[in-house]
Amino acid sequence: MPKELDFSTRAIRTGQEFDPTTGSVIPPIYQTSTFVQDGIGGFRNGYEYARGGNPTRTSLEELIAGLEGGRHGFSFASGLAAEDILLRAVLKPGSHVLMSNDVYGGTHRLVNRVFVPWGVGIDSVEMTDLDAVRAAITPATKILWVETPSNPLMKITDIAALVEIGHAAGVLVVVDNTFASPYLQNPIAFGADVVTHSTTKYLGGHSDVLGGALVVDDDELADKVRFLQFAVGPVSGPMDAWLTVRGIKTLAVRVERHTSNAQAIAETLVGHPALERVYYPGLPDHPGHELAARQMRGFGGMISVSLRGGAPAARAFAESTELFQLAESLGGVESLIGYPAEMTHASVKGTALEVPDNVVRLSVGIEGVDDLIGDVLTALEKVSAT
Repeated sequence: MPKELDFSTRAIRTGQEFDPTTGSVIPPIYQTSTFVQDGIGGFRNGYEYARGGNPTRTSLEELIAGLEGGRHGFSFASGLAAEDILLRAVLKPGSHVLMSNDVYGGTHRLVNRVFVPWGVGIDSVEMTDLDAVRAAITPATKILWVETPSNPLMKITDIAALVEIGHAAGVLVVVDNTFASPYLQNPIAFGADVVTHSTTKYLGGHSDVLGGALVVDDDELADKVRFLQFAVGPVSGPMDAWLTVRGIKTLAVRVERHTSNAQAIAETLVGHPALERVYYPGLPDHPGHELAARQMRGFGGMISVSLRGGAPAARAFAESTELFQLAESLGGVESLIGYPAEMTHASVKGTALEVPDNVVRLSVGIEGVDDLIGDVLTALEKVSAT
């Protein structure tokens, strides 16, 4: 499908041909584990066994690749399963990974607890400090792992600048684009080698499906990922793939609402006496505001705040909202609130990635913005009164 079509058009149409047998506008869910062969080795359209390929999964993989502007898309059972396969494809004992010092705790745990015992080295660095990145790269470094916006402190990293640094050193640049989604940011357009997603979040968008994805432009790396996807088998099932495709169809309109709601909430919270800081790249005083304005099409639906009352106030705030439900994850139509130090980032306590214990993270949904603002302010009043 031509790339010049609008994002929303591609989100609805890429990989989504109507069923030629019945004329069904929505392609069927191929809820099957295996495929009949026309004689031994006579695979119909290349499908043999569902671990190797399934038409429903193929449609999702084509869709994600098309939206990210990459040549190859891969769908997995979870975001961490996608990351695991990529790391296996690139690393070997003695390799080194250089990671942002503000990434999802599960990503750091995967490398630190699974790959480090295998012989891989890991270091964390402030990715917004380009000189620090240059200094931290070693001859063994194989991957620069970037999140932008980062989780949960909403740091904005210059993708193009990191690509220049990484490629000069022969290092693969991987960007976790989960917080932005393909609607707001396309790292491959800035030269990134791989984009990774937890499709559970904005792509699925309804908190009803688990999944992950990789988008790769290089044919050789794609072949390695494809082999491991088949050999190891952490693939998304057909129902999960179908639900994710269904979610992506409304990605553009949802993210626009997430973003406008988050901007309004962030602006309301600035200067609140209970808050020490509001972390949102859409605010003019955010350190990455200008870069985000150039690199992204909008500032997204994630906000973090730090509370003046420390951990007790943060915990009380996270437990006092009503519309913002206390739960892990993000990117769904419903608003969620979390306490990273003991939820999403509990695994990095005591490390360089430890999240301040006065930080609360908000995943702003698409409910009425006045209702959401009222919910947050009421919760903050309760915290201030204690």
